[in-house]
Amino acid sequence: MAKRDLTGAINFAHLDAYTAGDAALTEEVLALFEEQASLWMRLLTADAPADSWRDAAHTLKGAALGIGADALAAACSLAEQNAAASGATRAALLDPIHSDLNAVLADIAAWRHQTALDGLRG
Repeated sequence: MAKRDLTGAINFAHLDAYTAGDAALTEEVLALFEEQASLWMRLLTADAPADSWRDAAHTLKGAALGIGADALAAACSLAEQNAAASGATRAALLDPIHSDLNAVLADIAAWRHQTALDGLRG
């Protein structure tokens, strides 16, 4: 996996501007995103209380916007707006979040791989 494997789930130009091109800072931001995603996805379940659902979707949306993961942010925004939904509607709202999050995590892995390759090439 390398830069050529990026899906576009993260706008790396946005992230690069945000971190001023500092690879160590970019790594820190991406690691923080992964930590936030792991924590908040646990609360973003089909049977979660509306307040927990809304908070999880809102926080994950903010984390996604911070790294330029616009599709994930949009999916989280829709979930946040529909926190009162239940059952099949919640499940339908979760599908794109999971799909978009997987794409974001794949882009993080590809970025890390490319960064490691670049380091080896010196």
